[in-house]
Amino acid sequence: MPLDKIVVRGARQHNLKNIDVDIPRNRLVVTTGISGSGKSTLAFDTLYAEGQRRYVESLSAYARQFLEQMDKPDVDSIEGLAPAIAIEQKSITKNPRSTVGTVTEIYDYLRLLFARIGKPHCHRCGQRITSQSTQEIVDQVMALETGTRVVILSPVVAGQKGAHQRLLQRLQKDGFARVRVDGKLYELDGTVLLDKNIKHSIEVVVDRLVVQESARNRLADSIELAIGLSEGVVLVDLLQGEPLIFSEKAVCMLCGISYSPFTPAGFSFNSPQGACRTCDGLGSMMVFDPDLIVPDPTLSLRDGVIVPWENRHSVYFYQVLDAITRQFSLNIHTPFNRFPEALIDLLLHGSKGKTIEFYLERDGRRYTYSRPFEGVIPNLERRYRETRSHHVREDVERFMNMRPCPECHGARLKPESLAVEVGGESVHKVCRRSVTELLDFFGAIALGSRDRAVADPILKEITERLCFLTQVGLGYLTLDRASATLSAGEGQRIRLATQIGSKLTGVLYVLDEPSVGLHQRDNQRLLSTLKQMRDLGNTVLVVEHDAETILSADHVIDMGPGAGADGGYLVFDGPPSVLLEHETSVTGKYLSGRKTIPVPARRRPMRNGHIVVEEASTNNLKDITVRFPLGCFVCVTGVSGSGKSSLVVETLYRSLARRFYHLRKAVGRYSRMTGLEKIDSVINVDQSPIGRTPRSNPATYTGVFTDIRDLFAKTPDARTRGYRPGRFSFNVKGGRCEACRGDGIIKIEMHFLPDVYVTCDVCQGKRYNRETLDIKYKGKNISEVLDMTVDQALGFFGKIKKIRTKLQALADVGLGYIRVGQPATTLSGGEAQRVKLSRELSKRATGRTVFILDEPTTGLHFADIQKLLDVLGRLTDAGNTIIVIEHNMDVIKSADYIVDLGPEGGDKGGYVVKCGTPEEIAGTPASHTGRFLSKVLGAE
Repeated sequence: MPLDKIVVRGARQHNLKNIDVDIPRNRLVVTTGISGSGKSTLAFDTLYAEGQRRYVESLSAYARQFLEQMDKPDVDSIEGLAPAIAIEQKSITKNPRSTVGTVTEIYDYLRLLFARIGKPHCHRCGQRITSQSTQEIVDQVMALETGTRVVILSPVVAGQKGAHQRLLQRLQKDGFARVRVDGKLYELDGTVLLDKNIKHSIEVVVDRLVVQESARNRLADSIELAIGLSEGVVLVDLLQGEPLIFSEKAVCMLCGISYSPFTPAGFSFNSPQGACRTCDGLGSMMVFDPDLIVPDPTLSLRDGVIVPWENRHSVYFYQVLDAITRQFSLNIHTPFNRFPEALIDLLLHGSKGKTIEFYLERDGRRYTYSRPFEGVIPNLERRYRETRSHHVREDVERFMNMRPCPECHGARLKPESLAVEVGGESVHKVCRRSVTELLDFFGAIALGSRDRAVADPILKEITERLCFLTQVGLGYLTLDRASATLSAGEGQRIRLATQIGSKLTGVLYVLDEPSVGLHQRDNQRLLSTLKQMRDLGNTVLVVEHDAETILSADHVIDMGPGAGADGGYLVFDGPPSVLLEHETSVTGKYLSGRKTIPVPARRRPMRNGHIVVEEASTNNLKDITVRFPLGCFVCVTGVSGSGKSSLVVETLYRSLARRFYHLRKAVGRYSRMTGLEKIDSVINVDQSPIGRTPRSNPATYTGVFTDIRDLFAKTPDARTRGYRPGRFSFNVKGGRCEACRGDGIIKIEMHFLPDVYVTCDVCQGKRYNRETLDIKYKGKNISEVLDMTVDQALGFFGKIKKIRTKLQALADVGLGYIRVGQPATTLSGGEAQRVKLSRELSKRATGRTVFILDEPTTGLHFADIQKLLDVLGRLTDAGNTIIVIEHNMDVIKSADYIVDLGPEGGDKGGYVVKCGTPEEIAGTPASHTGRFLSKVLGAE
């Protein structure tokens, strides 16, 4: 068996056509090809699946039941296969407790660092808290100038009411002669009488001495005695100047608060020892959001401006509201946005126990009475707290949103933990710094020799991981960033950085488009990282479309020539230099420049007005004002972390979605938004799945399945039998196979073996019962239609306009190869995004819609990008506005207008570098995008 290659023979998984391929080991190998050509099937569903399956099968039966087990791929043989690790493009986790710091394990080391060398402070007064041994206290007193007179005192009572006679008598019996009560000295002769109703502080005079070397032993004995009396605290009065306070325990002498020794768990927001008591370590809480309660402040109370009250129509209720507004010389017909702050606060939060005078008119008489006014938010809180009805809770939750915890303000930890500092900063402040800033912070941190010896091995682990994150272009991320807010590309690069840190060798790494979401400027650093993994002795197999990555590979596998049934063949297998000259490879033609995506001959004029977002300050945006021209193709660019998603998705999209659809999510901060009168809808075409179950598919999502079922219901045989469109649905009883409930397969749980899915032996996998399958249109039954590709179905239904329009839209976005009834769970993020785009494309255009797309070129080959640009061009020519966040230069050069953010990521980003046409951006030296764009435009 050759050890220098992974030898694959007879691969037939999905659409692979019985291919044979040799993959060199310990090399950087890129597999590419147009969408649907079979490259991911070869990399993930064949090589990774078999590598993982072999590893899991080597474990005991007991261990296997706890692990995800892969099906054996359809392949004759794979030799020379190493243990495989997949680094896919998917969100790390939706767990609200997961952060960048916890995922990368950097936070684990930070907790250890703070527990071992952190300097605790009192969380109330900020006073430094120290604990010292008797020897250390003696050394500090002896360091005073020789001849200094000192009094050693033991504070036995601190601010407590009482006469304390028993204590004083015991002290006298023990041989002590004097005490200091509330700063005044008394002889212990039985004449000390204290007022029991006043708080007192009592200190025992243990010794009086002069600082000199001969008094060292006496001083040590006196301090030990003082510490024993007061349980750890000794006070050294210098007679002149401020007294010295020492403690054997960690205690704040001013506040009287004692602190337990800190452990790493004390800095964990996932542990009761460290988590904030109010939010349980989440850093945020569900609270009632005034913006959801009053979504449109231009309305009046009478028009239902307060949504929870919009269904109240009683005369009494409006008389109460009218009485409240009249106290401010207004009425219930006055728009809400003209109300003074005091009235808004009264309506939302109530009178807070104060009585308000109301009147009620009945039968021509006015009745006046006084009572507190509850307010809408207290009313909702009470209903939410008291109800046992799930329906009522759901209804009330419509007006709630996540907000920072009022106790920890998003820091997640107890105040005691937040008061511990390293390098003058708390663990929360450290986590709020970006990865790049943390490298500088830990590089310059000043530590004593003892702390340095403890911290060095911990800091080594931390800085190594920070460096790995910087290498993969994530230097702008902060450690407290929630994992759920990371893009798929960011999540993948974090896993990549974690794997570099593990320093494994002899592994097959399979990566899915690691360049997604990465600016061209950072590509070289990513490639260096991939080569570093290779040089450790690993095989790195990358599914990629980026030209620079393909050309930097040691070996390229090009799949094709088409997609779906037309793909699955090995077009090219060899070094990238040879690929450039290959005659039939579409990839080779684009890489060599024989085929290109042309620059538009003209840019669309900006004559339809603008949407203007003023003083946007979401996340790292620096109060920027941005103009988006309407009726144009707009591209928002910038390095990773520059604020693109903050501006476009969190600010612009969510603001428009709240205006048109009452979106519940928090909207980014801005002062004003104008130009909205020329649009009537907004659509965010993202990469989230079109369905969570296999029952959802492109046909059901686009609506073409409804038209197909209607068509089958109109056939003569269906009408004779009285079948309605519902008969042809696999989701409801009637026409579906009841043995498998319309799934076509039956799952058999095998416990410690992989679950087995067997074809239903009643319907033979066709999902419908025999009677339904008897109904045919043009010789095909409903199951056979669902099994067609989009291109096949387009030819089959070519004369039926309603069906043809929707299928044509799918083909236009490059999805002609997918099956009409393909389960949604098998579609990639890029395919799901294009299915959504096709649905909008097939609708009748109003010309007043804003489309927002985030990285639509994900998973797209050069040839597919051309199709995408054609589709976006059609939508724009119909009068719509397209706003795209993108790093791909072929898309950027095709835009009418560019908003370039930067100049860097994180805190160094959030500014507008330049706005204008691609040519204007290319001529801007300060723009990273401009530098790469000038090369692309200059090459045309």
